[in-house]
Amino acid sequence: MHFTQWFEIPVTNMERAISFYGDVFGVKLEPNQINNLVMAWFPMKPGEAGAPGALVQAENYTPSHEGTLIYATVTNIEEMLKKVTAHGGKVLMQKTDIGEHGFFAHIEDTEGNRLGIHSMK
Repeated sequence: MHFTQWFEIPVTNMERAISFYGDVFGVKLEPNQINNLVMAWFPMKPGEAGAPGALVQAENYTPSHEGTLIYATVTNIEEMLKKVTAHGGKVLMQKTDIGEHGFFAHIEDTEGNRLGIHSMK
């Protein structure tokens, strides 16, 4: 069983969300219309860093702090937290040491979603 098959992050303003995630994570995202969904896929290539998922704007997608928490692996949490606040997000939980498992922090994106970030350094 694999739980990292696909993820979707709800957004209310696709342009703002693309800007936030593109600037913070250093990725290029493009909006795509699929029926009643507007989606922007995160880049991913087999064997390289990345994750299979998308930003999604649609009627039944509501940004929230509640529910499933997605973690992104980063190389430097301090740098990431600076980028988050510089691009309109919030730090909800500062860098926290989890011993041999590295560090984590929680952030809020520009849409109101809570996300986790993790690093080994």
